[in-house]
Amino acid sequence: MKIQGKMFIWLAVFVLVMAIVYGLWSKEPAGTTALFLAFGLCIMVGYYLAFTARRVDAGAQDNENAEVSDDAGELGFFSPHSWQPLSLAIGGALAFLGVVFGWWLLYFSLPVIFVGLFGWVFEYYRGENRTQ
Repeated sequence: MKIQGKMFIWLAVFVLVMAIVYGLWSKEPAGTTALFLAFGLCIMVGYYLAFTARRVDAGAQDNENAEVSDDAGELGFFSPHSWQPLSLAIGGALAFLGVVFGWWLLYFSLPVIFVGLFGWVFEYYRGENRTQ
C-alpha cells in the first residue's frame, strides 16, 4: 500500500499544480473548482493509503522482488447469487424517473428500494443462506 499512497499523493501534487495553472490562464470558475476538488479527493485517498500502510504488514506489492503469485489468495467474500442489487437498481431507476416525470412515482419506488435494502442487509440471516 505504500506505493499506492505515494502515487496518489504525487497525483494530488500534479492536480494541484494543474488547477493553479488552469485557474490563472482560463479564469473559468467551474473547471478550476473541479480540479481543486479532484486535488482534495486525491489527497484524501493518498493520506488514507499512506496512513494505513504504516499500520498493516507489507504486502507483496511493496516488495520489488515479488512475483505475481505471491499476492495470490482469498480476496474476500462475494455473494454469487444475490437478487437484491437488481431490486435496488429497479427502485433507484423508478426514483430517478420520479424526479423527471413527477414526485408521485416515489410512492412506488421507495417500497421497492426498502425491500431491496432490507433483503440485502439481512440476506445471510434468513432462508437457505442462513449462516448459523
